[in-house]
Amino acid sequence: MANPGHQPSTGIAYDPLPLTSEDHPTTALYNAPPSPDPRLSSFHTPQMQPGLLPEDIPSGAAQPRFLGHALYDAPNSPGYRDSFGSTSQQSFPAAGTGSEYGSVYALNDARGGGYRDDPSGRYQDEVPMSPVGHSRALNEKNDVYQPPRAKSRRNVIIIGSIVALLLIAAAVIVPVYFAVIKPRNSSAGSGSTSDGSHSSGSGTHTSTGPSTPQNVLSGGDGSTITMEDGTTFTYRNKFGGYWYYDPNDPYSAGGKAQEWTPAINETFNYGVDKIRGVNIGGWLNTEPFMQVYLTNPTPAVDEWTLSEAMAADTAGGGLSQLEDHYKTFITEKDFADIAGAGLNYIRVPIGYWAIEKRSNEPYLQGVSWQYFLKCIKWARKYGLRINLDLHAVPGSQNGWNHSGRLGTTGFLNGPMGYANAQRTLNIIRSLAEFISQPQYKDVVPMFGILNEPQGSVMGRSQLASFYLEAYNIIRAAGGGNGADNGVWISLHDGFFPRDQWAGTFPNADRISLDSHPYLCFGGQSDSPMSSYATTPCTSWGASVNQSMSAFGLTNAGEWSNAVTDCGLFLNGVNLGTRYEGDYPGSGARVGSCDSWTDWTAYDAQMKRDIRQFALASMDALQHYFFWTWKIGNSLRSGRVETPAWSYSLGLTEGWMPDDPRDADGVCGNTSPWTPPLAAWQIGGAGAGDMPASVTANFPWPPAEISNAGAVAALPSYTATGSVVTLTATPVTAQSGEHVTRTVDPGNGWNNPQDTQSAYVEVSGCSYPDPWVDPGSAVPATCGGVARRAPEPVASPMMTPPPA
Repeated sequence: MANPGHQPSTGIAYDPLPLTSEDHPTTALYNAPPSPDPRLSSFHTPQMQPGLLPEDIPSGAAQPRFLGHALYDAPNSPGYRDSFGSTSQQSFPAAGTGSEYGSVYALNDARGGGYRDDPSGRYQDEVPMSPVGHSRALNEKNDVYQPPRAKSRRNVIIIGSIVALLLIAAAVIVPVYFAVIKPRNSSAGSGSTSDGSHSSGSGTHTSTGPSTPQNVLSGGDGSTITMEDGTTFTYRNKFGGYWYYDPNDPYSAGGKAQEWTPAINETFNYGVDKIRGVNIGGWLNTEPFMQVYLTNPTPAVDEWTLSEAMAADTAGGGLSQLEDHYKTFITEKDFADIAGAGLNYIRVPIGYWAIEKRSNEPYLQGVSWQYFLKCIKWARKYGLRINLDLHAVPGSQNGWNHSGRLGTTGFLNGPMGYANAQRTLNIIRSLAEFISQPQYKDVVPMFGILNEPQGSVMGRSQLASFYLEAYNIIRAAGGGNGADNGVWISLHDGFFPRDQWAGTFPNADRISLDSHPYLCFGGQSDSPMSSYATTPCTSWGASVNQSMSAFGLTNAGEWSNAVTDCGLFLNGVNLGTRYEGDYPGSGARVGSCDSWTDWTAYDAQMKRDIRQFALASMDALQHYFFWTWKIGNSLRSGRVETPAWSYSLGLTEGWMPDDPRDADGVCGNTSPWTPPLAAWQIGGAGAGDMPASVTANFPWPPAEISNAGAVAALPSYTATGSVVTLTATPVTAQSGEHVTRTVDPGNGWNNPQDTQSAYVEVSGCSYPDPWVDPGSAVPATCGGVARRAPEPVASPMMTPPPA
């Protein structure tokens, strides 16, 4: 647990930390092997090292992330659950000398070096909580409205009545004042100021907005929320946050997550204001499996096979059954609870089929986009910012099931590697144009363009070329460079060390480097949780400091509290665990997983130790998104079987901090990185002034594609097609609301000067399947693209407007 002085713990003896570079070889296991693809005569996974695993590995190997409502592990059940994510169990080839990724997904920083911390006191955001309905501005208003000393009893009564009315009126309108009237701060500073034990992030925040609308709905702690279906819940926020939503002016303002976090229409000063976030994983990009397939004899292994099974189940409703998951797994209340937990950002994974799909791809097209629009509305209402993360792209960027299809990597790899990347750029462009609109850019200010690409498979240079092209597309969608144009761009490190990305894109405007540090997928140890008290500090702190200085904004897009691989189906369906020695290719049994997974038996000390680990992780990573907000219960036990991965469960049971600011200072104050970021890194002077050598070093397209050769000889699309333009749902009144005017939700395209056509097939040519085995031979060319005998794949289908 955190010691009173927030000094780093010392002298703790524990077994070698799993997956740190000095303790374990780079061949440490990470990803369970993909299930064989029945379409292929042989199973080709170029990223895998042959011979390490036995031949009898069952299907369903999965990354350690599963999120559905239940785990179907009851007697006589098929042994699968609502949702879990994929992992292959082998490591990549080494990403590079000194890589913080000792294995494919170990994701540890190299040890050594000092650790940063905020030098300005115990907390970065020291703002005392005000009583609900009161604030500094309200105090000032009360001072103005203080009545003069009464000269008669009658005057006292009259004046007292007036004062009472004024106070009641002030208590009602003060949330509106902060959400709508307060002018936007045009300076670089942001944050709120107040006296007390928590310091503000970056000074006083200001905002702009119209005059007070007539139909405003807002409230603070203890207020009642009515959801779309008419059910209600009580909003709880002890941090001075409030919710705000006006159906007659739904795009001009929003709520405030906490008193110290800038409201949606206030300036978030990146590098100074902390990103304290959580993933909403397994919602719009499922990490299967769904409850409706409890009786399915062949469990789905990804959303592809899940969609096929649902589509075949016409009696049960067909593919539309997937919407039941969207409706129930995450609701508006989750957004309110996230703000009430002291968090201010959410990372929302989404699959490309929210935008478009090909006719031979079985996904439910466009429906998840409708729920992302709900996500935007709810996030705005509760003051949460969104990092939209493109989690799955055509061909798969990593071969893991959360990429849409378990198997091989067909993005920037193999015969269709270039064409799949072109198609992904179409999708990025459509998303960027939508979220860059003034109605949305304040609530969706960050765009993660590619989740966990296997950099060692496609090549770092090729990945950098793709990143640069996507960067140019997103900046064009935003209307150019500068803080008022478009959104931040989050780039995953591709499992290369952070320092390899320093200087790659000098003067790039508003980019963030994303890493996913996990500790649990390598060598196992039976050391107690207490032995990991400062492991995040020593493993990650120095590297994050260095990256904040050398690259710019650095965020941890995923991390968890897991220090072992214990957890039902954590490594895949029926694959066991390394800890218990029944995982294919693992070593000797270390012990029983019960003490790690049975959270109902945790004693107070265990909860304090987990909390200490969480606090150290938060402080070391600085800007982070925990994976994940919630995980469903197992049908067998009736409880969550992977407690280290659920933020909401940790809050309920007491091992996650109820105030994440408690993390500030836990690691100590050695070798701090001192804000602010450079002006060009946050959209200021020099932003976007990249030298010509950058484009020369990372041209698009790259000269070659991994496992395919020269890009000029590969299947490719031509930029002559119609773009997919995303649309928003018109604002309609819900229970208790009265819409009196029509508002503009935007036309889906922020920059009318962005007129480049979409990449589509060359007329008269046929193409390999986008999911073709990357090891397949490159077909003969057809007017500059590859030819094959089977029928051509249909062009992308437009996503219809939400109903």
